[in-house]
Amino acid sequence: MQTSYEFDSPTPPPGVAPFFGRVRLRTLIVLRWMAVVGQAATLLFVTLVLGFEVPLLLCCIVVAASAVLNLGLIISRDIQKLTSQHEAFAQLAFDVIQLSLLLVLTGGLQNPFVVMLVAPVTIGVAALPPRFSVGLAVLGLLGMGAMSLYSLPLPWIAGQTLNLPPLYEAGLGVAFVIAVSFTAAYAWRIGHEAKRMGAALTATQAILAREQKLSAVGSLAAAAAHELGTPLATIQLTAKEMAREIKDETLREDAELLVSQAKRCRDILQQLSAQRTARDKVHDRIAFRDALDEVCGPMRGLGASITIRMQGEGEPPVIARQPEFLYGLGNLIENAVEFAAGRVLIEGRWSEDGIGVIINDDGKGFAADVLGRIGEPYISRRNGEVGGGLGLGSFIAITMIERLGGRARFANGGELGGALIHVEWPRKQVEAPEEAD
Repeated sequence: MQTSYEFDSPTPPPGVAPFFGRVRLRTLIVLRWMAVVGQAATLLFVTLVLGFEVPLLLCCIVVAASAVLNLGLIISRDIQKLTSQHEAFAQLAFDVIQLSLLLVLTGGLQNPFVVMLVAPVTIGVAALPPRFSVGLAVLGLLGMGAMSLYSLPLPWIAGQTLNLPPLYEAGLGVAFVIAVSFTAAYAWRIGHEAKRMGAALTATQAILAREQKLSAVGSLAAAAAHELGTPLATIQLTAKEMAREIKDETLREDAELLVSQAKRCRDILQQLSAQRTARDKVHDRIAFRDALDEVCGPMRGLGASITIRMQGEGEPPVIARQPEFLYGLGNLIENAVEFAAGRVLIEGRWSEDGIGVIINDDGKGFAADVLGRIGEPYISRRNGEVGGGLGLGSFIAITMIERLGGRARFANGGELGGALIHVEWPRKQVEAPEEAD
């Protein structure tokens, strides 16, 4: 795909800084309470219901350590605050060590609950940078290694001992390593995508907010022109009275100059008000062809020639001039112009139910391995290879198109043989309402 943006990592653009890699302290505390309740309930069930022999005192001390940590954090800290990366790592490392000790006391690798070591590692991978998540994974593997060297017997029926073959225990260890690796990789991928998506959506919201501010400037100018009209009229009237009463020729000329300049200010304000009224009509309602001309205007003369064609049923529609429509479409056209060999064809189409735009350039088109990933932010492919790459700009364009109920489809070919983009909206979503009489 083609774009003016390129990123090698999901780092948000300047001014867009979500709290990635940080979790709320309350979340860690709640998860730890769940672990405490689960561990305590399991110990009681094994001891009281099944009648297994368990080193209950030592196990209770280990479980109580987690409860004491939680109580200390609740008393001393604001649990609604975001934790630092080091603090989150320290707490998750404590959870790994605590669970490893509990497993050492209850059979080690023979204990089926050894799989629970995957939980804190997965949380760390999803929420923390790689250096911390790798540390948690290594800590879990060390705990498992310690269990393989020494652990108390697995709690079992009184008078009986369950001895699993060493080969089976080795298989459990391998299964644990695979489970940690697979789960960690999956959690990292999901967290990575969520971070990239969050940064891109934040940037999209920032752009829309800027467009809304620019639109509000015209309204502010009209309001200022209206408010300044009255004091300027007072100044002009007072200056006329002064010019008639003053006998000194020099002072009279100054008063007349003041009158003329006040009149000039009033004329300028009237022009601003009139222009604002005219702009409102254009801003609210614009012909489909004029909208395409406006979007393509800044790109003309940048290298590739732009041809606009119109095709549809009946009269061309009148578009509501919305930032999502103009910015989203403009970004895709800009990409086409940038990567075209010499020509870009823009075709506006309309029917009774829909409005669409086809963008076709004579460039090399989309790379085959990128075509299926269009819509993802921060795809790092801008290194000169065939087809180019996608970035944040294309993601924002697609997001804005979808905000108006539209969709964008991407392919190669068309009349010019390069990249081909079909953008479609329901007509009622983008067409301007009829003017009131």
